[in-house]
Amino acid sequence: MHVADLTEELVAIPSHEDESAAGEFVASWLRDHTDATVEHDAHGNVVARKGSGDGDSLALVGHHDVVPPDESQVDADGGYVVERSDGRIYGRGSADMKGSVAAAMLAFEAADTPAEDELVFVSFAGEEQGGVGCRAAIEDGFSVDYAVVGEGSTGYSAPGITDVAVAHKGRRGSTIVAEGAAAHASEPEAGANAIYRATEAVDVVRGLEFPSTGVLGHEVRGSVAVTEIDGGSAWNVIPEQCEATVDERTVPGERAPLDRVEDTEGVSWRVDQDLPPMACGDADFADAVLDSATDAQDGAPEHVVKPHATDAGWLAAEGTDCVVVGAAEPGEAHTADESVSVDVLERCQRIYEGVAASWVR
Repeated sequence: MHVADLTEELVAIPSHEDESAAGEFVASWLRDHTDATVEHDAHGNVVARKGSGDGDSLALVGHHDVVPPDESQVDADGGYVVERSDGRIYGRGSADMKGSVAAAMLAFEAADTPAEDELVFVSFAGEEQGGVGCRAAIEDGFSVDYAVVGEGSTGYSAPGITDVAVAHKGRRGSTIVAEGAAAHASEPEAGANAIYRATEAVDVVRGLEFPSTGVLGHEVRGSVAVTEIDGGSAWNVIPEQCEATVDERTVPGERAPLDRVEDTEGVSWRVDQDLPPMACGDADFADAVLDSATDAQDGAPEHVVKPHATDAGWLAAEGTDCVVVGAAEPGEAHTADESVSVDVLERCQRIYEGVAASWVR
């Protein structure tokens, strides 16, 4: 089966509110086309295994859920619109990341059953909701030694080149909460202005240094920014509460000391989301995947750093050495005209096949 045809079948299945139909398609296809042990678990994850599992384990990792589609991406019957034009497949989830899932399925099908190691295919549910499927699988005992995660890595070192990401940033979203005391605006000294307290805390954030670290010779530099502020109830009332949203892009092993904002009177700080970063700790594995990527294309791929959090962060936190290799290019995912290159899907299939052949025994 050609990767473009399998991608189109996957993309056509709605999976932004309920991933069960897409997961069942993946599980059924693997049962029909491989002799692997296939599980479609209660969380919606699909896990297929080949090999004895006595040695190392290598996983090809993806997810089959998507973000809500644009209205132009849905047909009259509620299905997703899928089109192929000029060597690209258009539709919600084509780039993020059903195209790479299809490439991994075909690579898993083509791979020989390892004699000593274990080859795993896994497509998680709920990645777009903070990695809930991956986290649930880990809680249930899912563990692998190495993973190639099929999120986008194309176009980072040069246009059209599929690179190997050896690290990615995480995201910690948090809220500064400033509380004061309401009063009439004509007598501001009678109250305590929560907006003033919040802006003092914002100044603390502005003064923080961005976290940074090194991964396999590459600098990974984070960032911290206040992105929203909300406070006040009326033009003539001293505000008693104000909140500010902070977006921090985290790096492996480092966090900005945002708790310093609580040194400001009346200010507290809470973490709303913390998606972990990823750093590959095995240079030999990263080099082996880069060799496969080099063999699969005419250009010269590189080890790169990816700015976006993925399920690789959750796996890495549990000890899995991960890299990210996938078809999506920057700016393709989550858009009204989301698309993926058929040529790059074919390339990713070759990369995954090459890694499986070279790394498992």
